[in-house]
Amino acid sequence: MTRDPRAPRSLPPGLSRLLLASPLLLAACEGRQSVLVDGGADARILNDLFVVMLIGAVVLWFGMNGLFYWATRRSPAPHSQKLANWLVILGGIAFPTVTLGALLVYGLTIMPDLRATGDGPVIRVTGEQWWWRVEYERDDGSTVTTANEIRLPAGVRSTFLLDSKKVIHSFWVPSLGGKMDMFPGRVNEMTLGPERPGIYRGQCAEFCGESHAWMAFEAEVMEPDAFAAWLDAEAADAAAPQGEAARRGAALFLAQGCGACHAVRGTPAVGRVGPISPMSLAPFARRRAAGHLYGGFRQVGRQPRRVEARRRDARL
Repeated sequence: MTRDPRAPRSLPPGLSRLLLASPLLLAACEGRQSVLVDGGADARILNDLFVVMLIGAVVLWFGMNGLFYWATRRSPAPHSQKLANWLVILGGIAFPTVTLGALLVYGLTIMPDLRATGDGPVIRVTGEQWWWRVEYERDDGSTVTTANEIRLPAGVRSTFLLDSKKVIHSFWVPSLGGKMDMFPGRVNEMTLGPERPGIYRGQCAEFCGESHAWMAFEAEVMEPDAFAAWLDAEAADAAAPQGEAARRGAALFLAQGCGACHAVRGTPAVGRVGPISPMSLAPFARRRAAGHLYGGFRQVGRQPRRVEARRRDARL
């Protein structure tokens, strides 16, 4: 049976369903981990570069396909060789060269802005197996160490010193800037200049092992005064537990070996094995990452331990 050439064409059923579902992919462009939602100058520059390159690619695509379409619609009669030569020169050489050259020049002009000198805090981030060690350098030369969360002041450029232990990681907060690979034995430097306070999601962008999927972290951009107050509070020793429940929780924390992985400043808990907790037991329960104690967040770098609910609540 032959098909009537006058009948409207229809897409295969499988392709039709795929096209109908494709708009759902746009949901990935929204949220705290999106290159299209910029929270600072670096991300905005990269976003502008993406838009310009997309426009250039679209121009090239339409230009080349326009030539192909024109060629298929031409009469097969003999044509001038001179015209054919000019089509190759202009359409196949000059047009792509000018378009790609313009994109290259634009990309080179914005590179200095992405490598601007930092005028804010110096933050050292070390990729462990598999968690993030974050160290803040203070004006007096001391350091404050936390884990899996990064805090930044808005309106200044923070300098990041990035290194890794044993495996290759890649540091990336899409809404704040580009990514930087982290190699064992080498320190790479980058700067980020966030402008809008908020919480942005980051991720290791390099497959680093079986727990790579758990190498997510959060970067919280704060007002400068709030950041300075937070850093001072983090540098202080833990406050003495107040109340019977708090004292019982502190005793359980020290007696059951929690301090082997989690440090509490000013106490015997030195955290030599795993990630480092904040400076006191009270703020710990308010950390965003502390939700794993209730929500079943998988921990890496240690063997899981079952904790009774009453003892868990006392420690928090």
